[in-house]
Amino acid sequence: MKTIRALRAPRRRRTALLAVTGLTAGLLLTSPQPASAANLVKNPGFETDGTDGMPYCWEKSGWGDNDFTFTTTSDAHTGGRAMKVELTRRVDGDRKALITESATCAPVVTPGKQYDLSLWYRSTTPDVAVTLFRHDTTTGWQYWTDLKTLDMSADWAQAGVRTPEVPAGTDMITWGASVYGTGSVTTDDHTMEQVPDPLPPAQCTGTADQCADGRWEVLPTQNPVRSMHSVVLSNGKVLLIAGSGNSEENFAAGTFTSAVYDPANGSYKVVPTPKDMFCAGHVQLQDGRVLVMSGNKAYPAADGSHGYEGFKDSYVFDPATETYTRTNDLNDGHWYPSATELGNGDVISFGGLREDSTGSVTTEYWSDADQQWLPLWKVNQTWSYWGLYPSMILMQDGRLFYSGSHVFGNNIPGTGSAIYDYGANTITPVPGLQNKDERDQSASVLLPPAQDQRVLTLGGGNIDSNPDANRLTDIIDLKQAGPQYTAGPPLPQGTVDLGNGPVAETGAQGKMYVSAVLLPDGKVLETGGALHNRADPVHESSIFDPGTTTFDPVAADPEARGYHSSAFLLPDGRVMATGDNPGNGTWNHNVSIYSPPYLFKGTRPVITSVIDNQWTYGTTQRITVDRPIAKAELIRPAAVTHSSDPNQRFVDLPLSVDGTGVDLNVTSNPDLAPPGWYMLFAVDANGVPSVARWIHLQGPAALSPATASAHVHSFADSPRGTTTGAGRKRASQQVGPTISGCDRHYGSANVCVPTVFPPQVKRTTAARCAWLAQNDYGRLEVNGRDDPLRLDRNGDGVACGKGDVKRRQSSASPAPVQR
Repeated sequence: MKTIRALRAPRRRRTALLAVTGLTAGLLLTSPQPASAANLVKNPGFETDGTDGMPYCWEKSGWGDNDFTFTTTSDAHTGGRAMKVELTRRVDGDRKALITESATCAPVVTPGKQYDLSLWYRSTTPDVAVTLFRHDTTTGWQYWTDLKTLDMSADWAQAGVRTPEVPAGTDMITWGASVYGTGSVTTDDHTMEQVPDPLPPAQCTGTADQCADGRWEVLPTQNPVRSMHSVVLSNGKVLLIAGSGNSEENFAAGTFTSAVYDPANGSYKVVPTPKDMFCAGHVQLQDGRVLVMSGNKAYPAADGSHGYEGFKDSYVFDPATETYTRTNDLNDGHWYPSATELGNGDVISFGGLREDSTGSVTTEYWSDADQQWLPLWKVNQTWSYWGLYPSMILMQDGRLFYSGSHVFGNNIPGTGSAIYDYGANTITPVPGLQNKDERDQSASVLLPPAQDQRVLTLGGGNIDSNPDANRLTDIIDLKQAGPQYTAGPPLPQGTVDLGNGPVAETGAQGKMYVSAVLLPDGKVLETGGALHNRADPVHESSIFDPGTTTFDPVAADPEARGYHSSAFLLPDGRVMATGDNPGNGTWNHNVSIYSPPYLFKGTRPVITSVIDNQWTYGTTQRITVDRPIAKAELIRPAAVTHSSDPNQRFVDLPLSVDGTGVDLNVTSNPDLAPPGWYMLFAVDANGVPSVARWIHLQGPAALSPATASAHVHSFADSPRGTTTGAGRKRASQQVGPTISGCDRHYGSANVCVPTVFPPQVKRTTAARCAWLAQNDYGRLEVNGRDDPLRLDRNGDGVACGKGDVKRRQSSASPAPVQR
């Protein structure tokens, strides 16, 4: 069986071995070494004794299966003492000397502030990281983040790093050097100082509305293709894939299209497209090319004999030549498949419809080393049907989190969310997702930063039952031992156009077809959507702040952005939105651009140089900037369709600042930042980002023995659900031909007469026909003799003709009074 490197961490929690709390002067052998006026670390050089063999205000900590020693040594940088932590055998886990987790010893911090940390060290292993914990005033002590991987050094060396902004609700932090490989680290002379506020408050450079809510503009040039797939390329351009564009006429003619959009000059280049990639899967490979899998083999038959069909073909798009090249075939057809890049550069894919319209239960695995899809016998299989475009998000230990976001109808059975372990070939349900069968075309996103391992799921509906889409949001913290969703704040409400102009949403009305976009200031833009199945656009946008868990309503896109729309971040910090394909089969070719409020807060910082744009894991990379910055991050470019981009992530790069020179500390864990091209943003203290520089994070060759290995934590090690292994081998899952919520008895395949009309439409021929006319469906021919929605009452083969409505109205008239 094929296995994946470091797929998951062992199921053990971090434990403080000898917590030193409540120490009094009577327990000390000498007077405590105090923190200096600036240095917040007490006993920074271990010169004051404590109890249990540890210096005052320091404790032993760690987890896992390993042999270790803690030694107070005279081999010091200054003074007479230093702390040596050594692992002589390791299967998993780490050991570290931490500042004691107590009110007496732990440095007090202020939310929103940053702190510069430094220490002197010498080490015999590359597997050492500066690790932080924070004290939440509600939930207590918890892991915060790893800041920096320390280079091996036989001589004393100094390492410094700046913390991210302290999260809300945090009053203390503790930190130290974690050893997670065989060898030792000796540390001394720790310092921690608050960073002064570098900038005055931002001055508004636009109108008051722009500074508060941002600005949308509709571009003068339209998108030339009916694209539902948007992929930001490593050269800053955007690949827009349409295939047949949900047009049966284009499919019959063999007219398949894609376009490459250049934001620098606003131009489009239509490129040859070899196959109908309508509703394919796609993901960027680590070298920047785009892997496109499956697509549309056939539209549904009017007689209901089959639904959509997915083919086995797969292609790679090369941004340099702007051409597609065919790969080997998939093992199965997959119309609407997921695609997730793993930490070793491989790609895993699930779900979708097969060549016979049934649901695929085949897991597909692309080998980066072999540059091909692996044969079925090499791929672990659970024979599970995950549905269409299941949102499968890579966790920090290599497992996958199915968030519950999906496309078309009900969710999978059970809780609607799960952790999937490819290496163990197991599935564990995750509880807590609200109304799991009405999360069709919701959006899920790994919240910034990726190190926090929190996922937000937004909105959704159900195209089969067609209720009002909801306002639900759910948040899960995958750092918890037994993670479960908890309810988040409701989505803000906007206006909805029910055919008579926009009116305010009421009650529990929300939206499906949601787009969620990570922004370089560490927040999330949610935008677009509609209230019902391919109908009733909702105009509402807001910005979610992961720090405060709140939404801030902002300007709304003036264009309808429902089914087949997408929104994504551009390298200049703006957001592009495209597409909309209502049930009448038309297409919105207008393109909108959103400038967030941070673009109206004065001059932007500039990354003046990047010493090297080829980065490896666990290293320190230097950039220069034109003025002070507060943070920097890597954002993976979008590959989005149908509200789904499970690869989207924002990876924090802790800073070490030296004037205008900034050293960026790259995570040692490829599962936090899978290899590939990323947008590097530098952000000032007012949240104003630079224009991005492109960075290539290399792997798996970057994971050589000479570099630090991944520091993987024991998160989500005790899920609450019952774990199951592989099920019985089977060919497929039966799926009905009306899976898209469209009744194919009426009109062409690109027209969607809903199988269930919105709840405000009465169940009469007149009301349904009035709704169809209001939504510009035009002439609808009846396919065959069946008329399940009773739209062709006179049987002339045309739905909602004058005779149908009049006949229905007449039959509904009161009977004459008998005299």
